[in-house]
Amino acid sequence: MRAPEREWRGGEAMRRILTIAVVAVVVMTAAGATAPVAPYKNPKLPIEERVSDLLKRMTLEEKVDQLCGGHKYGILDPTGQYKAEDAATVFRALYNVDSKITPHDAAVLRNAAQRYEMEKSRLGIPVMFLGEGLHGFMENGSTSFPQALGLGSTWDPELVNQVFTAVSDEMSAAGINEALSPVIDLARDPRWGRTEETYGEDPYLVSRMGVAAIEGFQGTNYLIDRHHVAATAKHFVHGYMEGGRNTGPSNISERELRESYLVPFKAAVQEAKTGSVMASYNEIDGIPVHINHWILDTVLRKEWGFKGYVMSDGEGLQMLVHTHHVAEDKADAARLALAAGVDYDLSDGSVYRTLIDSVKSGKVPQAEVDRAAARILTLKFRLGLFENPYVDVDYAVKTTNSAEHQKLAEKAAEETIVLLKNEGGLLPLDTAKYKTIAVLGPNAADVHLGGYSREAAHKVSVLDGIKARVGSSATVVYAEGGKITDAKEGWAGWYQNDVKLADPAKQLEDVHAAVEVAKQADVAIVVVGENETTNREAWAENHLGDRDSLDLLGAQEELVREVVATGKPTIVFLLNGRPLSINYIAKNVPAIVEGWYLGQEGGTAAAAVLFGDVNPSGKTDVTFPRSVGQLPDYYNHKPSRNRSYAFVDNSPLYPFGYGMSYTTFKYSNLRLDAASIGLNGATTIHVDVTNTGARAGTEVVEMYVHQRIASVTQPVKKLIGFRRVMLGAGETRTVDLALGHESLAMIGGDMKAVVEPGTFEVMVGGSSVETEKVELKVQRPTLGAGAGVGKTQK
Repeated sequence: MRAPEREWRGGEAMRRILTIAVVAVVVMTAAGATAPVAPYKNPKLPIEERVSDLLKRMTLEEKVDQLCGGHKYGILDPTGQYKAEDAATVFRALYNVDSKITPHDAAVLRNAAQRYEMEKSRLGIPVMFLGEGLHGFMENGSTSFPQALGLGSTWDPELVNQVFTAVSDEMSAAGINEALSPVIDLARDPRWGRTEETYGEDPYLVSRMGVAAIEGFQGTNYLIDRHHVAATAKHFVHGYMEGGRNTGPSNISERELRESYLVPFKAAVQEAKTGSVMASYNEIDGIPVHINHWILDTVLRKEWGFKGYVMSDGEGLQMLVHTHHVAEDKADAARLALAAGVDYDLSDGSVYRTLIDSVKSGKVPQAEVDRAAARILTLKFRLGLFENPYVDVDYAVKTTNSAEHQKLAEKAAEETIVLLKNEGGLLPLDTAKYKTIAVLGPNAADVHLGGYSREAAHKVSVLDGIKARVGSSATVVYAEGGKITDAKEGWAGWYQNDVKLADPAKQLEDVHAAVEVAKQADVAIVVVGENETTNREAWAENHLGDRDSLDLLGAQEELVREVVATGKPTIVFLLNGRPLSINYIAKNVPAIVEGWYLGQEGGTAAAAVLFGDVNPSGKTDVTFPRSVGQLPDYYNHKPSRNRSYAFVDNSPLYPFGYGMSYTTFKYSNLRLDAASIGLNGATTIHVDVTNTGARAGTEVVEMYVHQRIASVTQPVKKLIGFRRVMLGAGETRTVDLALGHESLAMIGGDMKAVVEPGTFEVMVGGSSVETEKVELKVQRPTLGAGAGVGKTQK
């Protein structure tokens, strides 16, 4: 969903409205109410009965209002002089790039709007406030955690759950009821600017991270308490889009959808019970998702049993008219989308407000409006908004960017970092050896949080983190080495549409200046990559985000080349939102660290890893290709994609699941409890993992499988399990990984999951290319001599 781009300056209007809001609370509290309690207001009744009772009382206009994202909030003015237009202005400010509204004031505003709806509207139906929470609550002052692609590289679902438990607490405290997160799309074309928003390329890994995030947002109970918010699994369902272009067509087969892209969403629905699902912008097999009955109804509801509500993406309904050209006008788009199963219009509400006239004229059945309204109201009851609509303003101040959340953000950043190369043991750095440290590059002094961020109350750059870490034990010198673009730095640049690469001549001038600084030092740390203007969601034809190259932009590679040419030991620290084709760096730089976007505490975490206070444990969640010509380049491809291109190395720069440590690990004694199981059987695989180095470290033990012979072609390997293991120096531990029949299932010829008998290769190791292997036989049932032998059990 794109963020609103509106201008607002608070000042006197903000103070006036906040004053009115507080007065309103006092006046309404004193007024009291003695009306009899309607069934829908009785918390002792089942939610289904309450929804049914409320629907019977609602007018068509009130039902459609529930379906519209353009609801006009009011704030009660006991003087009668207050204009509703002012309320809309103030609420827009909550989402504006230039807004300086504090968590305290945001909570006051939402309480005031909620009080107006509860006590002055006819039926007292509460507002359900929505907010972005991709890697932290997208509101000024909130805690910013590592971007999703970084969280994916932790391979730590427990940590991800903790992160989004904290995010939900900050969101709910500010009056938000539903997070428009997580993104559980697969990232299989890194040209796509939204690669940063995903948990990587693998269905299983993304599923585990997605479930952990949703349970962090919602908790694990059907009723969602006031420290949690409803989650929105999105975008249902982005496939492999043409050219990596955002919103582009996804011309992929039903089999590929079921084997890969639908897998995380099925887990989100059936395991995590996500409250909402957001439809994606793209078309699949010629049918835009927003009107795709097969995806939204047949698969999502009939096959998976989804009971929540489906929302459009921002302007997604309008795109049916002006982009996809499958609807004549807004009324036609509303009719088609509602029939397909989109319940909520997440834009200005103008599309679904046409439903009022369409129902009255008989073009749209009243029952379809009732169905959608019931789904949305059900979530409001699950959230307990009818009984507890207001938030504790003081708690919002207490929990937002609290010391506890800052500490968690630092831990998440530490686990996010991936050590890609460490030739000669250059890392960790020793300040006794390196007395002057050069920190260079366009990303060194600026904090880049990634897309869907706002200004963090506390943030640490890599440069500042290094300075704080070394203190007086070494001298730190700095040079920018050239800007990447002419945009605003940091998160604010995300909102600019007219971004251009910085002047090439000025970039080269800055590179030469940085090289002179490097010559003064004993070691150079070059911080390069991308920023929020070059790597982001592209929602317009001329909007940056998607790229046709994965090379470093501007003069960044020239900076690295010239620093390496000085002969100084060089470390490249990457901050970016997609894998980059860093061929020169991979070959010539002795130490390479991938940080993705590390969040507000990134500089502290980066320094902790660079100087050895933390042993890196991150693993890549996407494949690093050598060039865009090798795309798509994901590890779990089909066997027939085994041909190389002429004159190049066809292997990835860095494979999926890869990441080094300051220690080393050895795998041995791989064995199965049972080397042969039935079609519905299960077993456990065991492997001994030894820390063969001199310091403690954490290894991610990864388990893959491949079926040798199957009726439908199978990937060369696919991830089916993993576990993080902390080992002391010299310590050996046996790691056990459960292997059930569901992990061996494939999508058969009838498009249904099936386990076929045969030989499976089970692989365990520290990456997708470094594994030990054992065979597992899956046998068809023995029914005795004669009938039934040789048939496949389904």
